[in-house]
Amino acid sequence: MEAPQYVAARVQRALAEDDRTNELGIRVDVRGEQLFLRGQVSGDERRMLIADVAHEAAPELTLRNEITVLDIRGPGEEERL
Repeated sequence: MEAPQYVAARVQRALAEDDRTNELGIRVDVRGEQLFLRGQVSGDERRMLIADVAHEAAPELTLRNEITVLDIRGPGEEERL
């Protein structure tokens, strides 16, 4: 079995190099038979794409997607001084 740090590095590389994600801001941890993804993204679709790419890179592990979706809102009302 491959060492956990090598599996995590393989998944990180896949997230960075895959055209669907090109993601550098997600933390990847491997503990036992589980792959944890942690970080923040701007939408549910992005969160799911990252999970798909990670699962493809390490299909032998159980994926725990702990990525949170940021609530990004447009600018509010103009402030008047």
